[in-house]
Amino acid sequence: MSVRAIRLFGDPVLRSPSDPVVVGDPGLRALVDDLLDTVREPGRAGVAACQIGVNLRAFSYNVDGEVGYVLNPVLVETSGELEIVDEGCLSVPGFYFPTPRWSFARVEGVDLDGNRVELSGTGLMAQALQHETDHLDGTLYVMTLEPETRRDAMRQIRAADWWRV
Repeated sequence: MSVRAIRLFGDPVLRSPSDPVVVGDPGLRALVDDLLDTVREPGRAGVAACQIGVNLRAFSYNVDGEVGYVLNPVLVETSGELEIVDEGCLSVPGFYFPTPRWSFARVEGVDLDGNRVELSGTGLMAQALQHETDHLDGTLYVMTLEPETRRDAMRQIRAADWWRV
């Protein structure tokens, strides 16, 4: 369908928990197509529906050449080591901050036909699964940073050209 514009930090849709999708909804296929087109842009590992202005529980991913989507995803497992990774976000462009993420993550949801979908992985996939489900819960990664790091991050973000444009 089309590559959609990404909503930026400060947009209320990014801070609102997303509503479950209704499988069979006539607009759902177009949303999934837009999520897939949008995540295929270079440098993108995941796009949550709220990042394109749609407050529904859906995200797309593009990790290690694997592109797909999950509807009504739930983060059902995290395990391994809690690692600090330099994380960025399309909704907070130009910034990367040290973010705690589990080394393994597993998400369960459904596809457009209501079939069960399970995604799991380590490395970038684990990071993406945690990051995108956080988005759908109304949490941006900068909100999860250690207090001192978060204060510094917020100072930098408020000084960005795109802040409150």
